[in-house]
Amino acid sequence: MERSFDQLNAALLYCNKCGKAMPVRERLLLVLPDGELYDYTCQSCNSSVGTKTERAGPRQAVTKTRSGG
Repeated sequence: MERSFDQLNAALLYCNKCGKAMPVRERLLLVLPDGELYDYTCQSCNSSVGTKTERAGPRQAVTKTRSGG
C-alpha cells in the first residue's frame, strides 16, 4: 500500500485555558539522538497544549496532547 503522506502537523488543538480548539504554533524544543522534540503552544494564551516527537530515519511522528486542568 502506497503512503499518501509523510507526516502530519497540528493546526488546531484543544487548549484547557481557552476551553476550545485553538490555532497552535509548533516550536522545536530538543534535538535528540533519535529525532526531534517539538512543542505545540496556543496562539492565544501561549500555554503548551501538546508535543510531537519526529523520529529520525523512516519519518514517524508521535503526537501527544496535554489533558486535565
